[in-house]
Amino acid sequence: MSPSPKKGIRVRFAPSPTGQLHLGNARTALFNWFFARGQGGKFILRIEDTDTERSEDKFEKEIIELLSWLGLDWDEGPDPKNHKKDLGDFGPYRQSQRIGIYKKYLEKLLSEKQAYWCYCAKEELDAQREAMTAEGLPQKYNGHCRDITAPPKGKEPQVIRFVVPEIEAEFKDLIRGRVKFDAALFGDIVIAKNLDSPLYNFAVVVDDALMGITHVIRGEDHISNTPKQLLIQKALGFETPIYAHIPLILAPDRSKLSKRKSETSLLSYREKGYLPEATVNFLALLGWHPEGSNEIFSLKELARLFDIGRVQKSGAIFNEEKLRWMNNQYVRKLTNEEILDLLGPSFEKHQISAPRDFILRIIEIEKERLQTLEDFFIETDFFFELPNYEVNLLKWKDQSLPDAEIALSKIKEVFSSISELDFRQEVLSSSMAKLAEGRSRGEVFWPLRTALSGKVASPDPLIIAEILGKNEVLRRVSLGIQKISE
Repeated sequence: MSPSPKKGIRVRFAPSPTGQLHLGNARTALFNWFFARGQGGKFILRIEDTDTERSEDKFEKEIIELLSWLGLDWDEGPDPKNHKKDLGDFGPYRQSQRIGIYKKYLEKLLSEKQAYWCYCAKEELDAQREAMTAEGLPQKYNGHCRDITAPPKGKEPQVIRFVVPEIEAEFKDLIRGRVKFDAALFGDIVIAKNLDSPLYNFAVVVDDALMGITHVIRGEDHISNTPKQLLIQKALGFETPIYAHIPLILAPDRSKLSKRKSETSLLSYREKGYLPEATVNFLALLGWHPEGSNEIFSLKELARLFDIGRVQKSGAIFNEEKLRWMNNQYVRKLTNEEILDLLGPSFEKHQISAPRDFILRIIEIEKERLQTLEDFFIETDFFFELPNYEVNLLKWKDQSLPDAEIALSKIKEVFSSISELDFRQEVLSSSMAKLAEGRSRGEVFWPLRTALSGKVASPDPLIIAEILGKNEVLRRVSLGIQKISE
């Protein structure tokens, strides 16, 4: 039962399908992928689904879909095209399909007296903890069942415990240096509910060994698990991989990023209209940065530049404004047609139907301002339907409503005389310039902007007018006049 030999660098991303893939896990996947690809190693995807009560097929499906969306490929693991099957080089790497393997290693530890059946019921464990607390001792299992040679009469085995030696567990972390733990504080840890139900710390040790994992790159919230895994590795005669525990992603107030304070699901950011390229770029720079001041990198560049020695120890602050800025940099690089194709599925959700050429013209004038794709529907909604706005919005600063009405009436008269064919920005600009003679531009242009968009901020009203066309412009100007007169 010796593990397979290690061949070059092999890392793994091992999510549990018990909830949505969050930003921290996505960044962990990226760092593992960068490390493997940058050094010609293997990136393995393993689904840790032994928690049968909480694991759901929909979450596994989502994990695979989102990793693919980020542009990550894997060398071994569930088949990304059909997550129900595992073919050839893709695995199978689902813990639920490896129960027989874990069972063999559990039996090995039991037969060697390095693990034992524990018969203590919950009530007995609670009483033990209360007694230890009263004496000021650390709460750990007292080893009551360690030396039992035969099942106690009338008792059923509750769990399998690993015999934890009272030694100092030490390992070298690529990010944190030497890390030490006093294993005497652990007590004998539970490694399985029964022979067919291994727990995390045991299953992960077996999997990492048999899959030849050379480097374990994961979040620092796992650092307390590492000494326990080191002890199990030693008991089973496995080699110890190299560990690197990356900092947590923190909220702006430096607390742990949580759904209570901000959205943490990667899926929600995709739905908000963030591009995968920008998301990868942003997450990569949370807790790590290459040399130089450049902040925009492609996936391949990040893999080439990634140096785990440059990962910081302290937590990385999540800043959605920075993410929005970065996403805008990538949106600007897209063609209008590419943006339209990406927006396509959302038009039905927003109940918008319009000609392709009409939408492309809107994209052209709004692209520079879009920080997410979803912003398109916020910034441009007035093109598709004029919002109901307050009448006072039609007047410029101290301008009176009657003066605003006069301005709109003159605009309507002038625009009516321009043919549909000539209803272009340059022609409209010349006409508006004449109307503005002897008065401020705001007194003419502001009422028009509001009448056409119903908003305080919008693109140039003459650009809006050209896109909307003569008939719609005259209709909206007339509505503005009507608002004032009423």
